[in-house]
Amino acid sequence: MANTSSISISNIQLQHLTHITDYLNTLQNYTNPLDKNPFYHIVPGFYLTPADIVLRNNIIDLSGTFQSPTPSLAYHRAGPRKQILFNPSTVKVAIVTCGGLCPGLNTVIRELVVGLWEMYGVREIFGIKAGYRGFYSYDPVLLNPKMVDDWHKRGGTVLETSRGGFDLNKIVNAIQDHGFNQVYIIGGDGTMRGAVKIFEEVKQRKLYISVVGIPKTVDNDVGIIDRSFGFQTAVEMAQQAINAAHVEAESAVNGIGLVKLMGRSTGHIALHATLSSRDVDCCLIPEIDFFLEGKGGLLEFLEARLKESGHAVLVVAEGAGQDIIPRTESQKTEKDESGNLVFLDVGGWLKSELKNWWSRDHPNELFTIKYIDPTYMIRAVPANATDNSYCTLLAHSAIHGVMAGYTGFVCGPINGNYAYIPVDEVAKAKNKVDTKDHKWSWVRSVSNQPDFIRS
Repeated sequence: MANTSSISISNIQLQHLTHITDYLNTLQNYTNPLDKNPFYHIVPGFYLTPADIVLRNNIIDLSGTFQSPTPSLAYHRAGPRKQILFNPSTVKVAIVTCGGLCPGLNTVIRELVVGLWEMYGVREIFGIKAGYRGFYSYDPVLLNPKMVDDWHKRGGTVLETSRGGFDLNKIVNAIQDHGFNQVYIIGGDGTMRGAVKIFEEVKQRKLYISVVGIPKTVDNDVGIIDRSFGFQTAVEMAQQAINAAHVEAESAVNGIGLVKLMGRSTGHIALHATLSSRDVDCCLIPEIDFFLEGKGGLLEFLEARLKESGHAVLVVAEGAGQDIIPRTESQKTEKDESGNLVFLDVGGWLKSELKNWWSRDHPNELFTIKYIDPTYMIRAVPANATDNSYCTLLAHSAIHGVMAGYTGFVCGPINGNYAYIPVDEVAKAKNKVDTKDHKWSWVRSVSNQPDFIRS
């Protein structure tokens, strides 16, 4: 057995976090106003330094059986710094929400406004309407704590959002023209790719502007960070749809409850909702291939389950089965405003296929299938308590980093500790369900579904 009495970690690679002084080296520092804030106690360790880091991988196999990543990646820890780079009296903030809706958007906006106002004394805080196009198409909306006081109780985004509309030069020109020197961008992976371009253009122009991304996606498909805000609310809401499907299926002869949940490229919501529910008989996610007909297929499994229990509940993520749904030539290349391939309705297709199968193989037997798509109900609800707290920590982490002069980063928890991650890393990373992981094994043990490997 390895001697573990003394452990040292070597070969750590601290990822570079851009600071505005990297390209503007004549700027003045200011003492953090938290020094005089009566609500904070400035004890030793309150202010963080560049030496405070968060390891991306905190699990190490001392036996050497499994090779740990070399070098170990690390990121700067999020939190307040003793010296800041912005004079709060000259700060002018822009906050924008982009892409689809997600529980917690209004909470993040609220906490950015209140945090900037109360912690740092910033008074010029503006909301950008309608996503990226709002920078050059609409007048900014002046925000204050009283105005946003109850926003965390509301679903959607009060600032409004949209997809597309990304015109780099128009956006950066508008940021300059309005005199914004802090830009907070809230959105998913496509939005973060846009944030990378804005940050790079700001740096290219050598502007005294900090750009930060706050990752948002109900699907929890943002890489590197532990989870994205809104995800836990989505799983909680998905339970209601699954419960309804279970009641409908159980109340019918040969009843099937079919629920389609969000998850274009990842099946995290479907996976966690299945584990939480325990009423799901089969869970289909984008990370696994499945087929309908033949030995080991979905139809064979459902027939056995109906014969055994008289009912079944089927949960499918929206991105599952896209490769087996028939497409027209135009549908093969059709894209939405964000540049994503338009997905066909796997739920509607499955419902049709299941009805055809039963009428073909069991023409004289009763059969009922109820299809529930709670997508917009889940996206539009306010964040639950857990996500609300998380949104507050994200907002405050972003504020501390920006005020300290960092730029081109995303804030988020890594192994439970909040860190600053270069936005380009986050824009490229994906958080896929690992079907070799124990969580997917739990799903299959709960549902007893096949692995859909053809004989």
